[in-house]
Amino acid sequence: MKKVTLILAVIIIVISTNLLAQDFKDFKEIKNVKDYSLVSRFKGSKLVYFKETKWDTYKLPVYSDNTKEPNYKDPLILEGKVKRYQYITTPDNNPAYVLKNFETAFKTNAYKILLKGKPGEDFDEGPASFYGDYYGSQENLNLDKFGFGFDAIGNNKAIIIAVTKKDDNNIYVVEVISDFSNVTVITQDIIEVEAAETGMVTVKNMEEGISINGHIAIYDIHFDTGKSNIKPESADALKNIADYFNTHSDKKFFIVGHTDNIGDFASNMTLSENRAKAVMNELITKYGVNAGQLKAYGVANLLPVASNSTKEGKTRNRRVEIVEQ
Repeated sequence: MKKVTLILAVIIIVISTNLLAQDFKDFKEIKNVKDYSLVSRFKGSKLVYFKETKWDTYKLPVYSDNTKEPNYKDPLILEGKVKRYQYITTPDNNPAYVLKNFETAFKTNAYKILLKGKPGEDFDEGPASFYGDYYGSQENLNLDKFGFGFDAIGNNKAIIIAVTKKDDNNIYVVEVISDFSNVTVITQDIIEVEAAETGMVTVKNMEEGISINGHIAIYDIHFDTGKSNIKPESADALKNIADYFNTHSDKKFFIVGHTDNIGDFASNMTLSENRAKAVMNELITKYGVNAGQLKAYGVANLLPVASNSTKEGKTRNRRVEIVEQ
């Protein structure tokens, strides 16, 4: 996927009481701000607000396990660049209709949909509703934090949250659609999360990687070349992995060893399996992880994530992965 050139812009629109009476045709399109490259705007809409935040936290509500209820009490906590766009369209394009368009587009382009709701569904009701919790208070996804041209909580509300990948990074898209006076407002948040393997593994990025992708690559467990003994500098990573396992004791995981292509395949298969078993045993014996949660396997160099023709590629391919069973 082509690299996107980021446009740095902060444009603030102050709402006056006069705006409440304006029609779609009266609003001017913001110039010199491009739509996000991975998400097409709703056809015929106008961009009326944009703000980019270089780094912040973003609470992302997704479905609770095995339910279709939004889990706003225990959301994913994302960290990264946040871009907020607000578009308006004509009121005949009601929130449910706009939602359906985004849903179709996400499915067509193989996005994973994490949450979806339209007017009249359970989490649209009550004083402690989904929208109130996530857009209405200073502690949550408040509008003040990322700025706004229109209050995102109008009358009839719809929401869809999806995730895709660009350059090994997870890209989250949040679309909140609502009625506002004489227009329909589409508030689009883009959260660009740094890939977990670029930094120290934490419980937080394990939560994100496994819940969204089903697995996560770990680069902070170190071995001597050709050996399966775990080096002491791996202790912090192992502790964080154990903390994640121990707080998800109802789930089971595979620990999978991977190698580069140096050496013959049979030796690499043995080495990768021995490393996976060493990690599993360390987690069980030193960090109190339940043995029934874990199984260890090696796959040698069968599943590279980069070319083994370069030193950098070999480094990325030498890894341990945690895979949810």
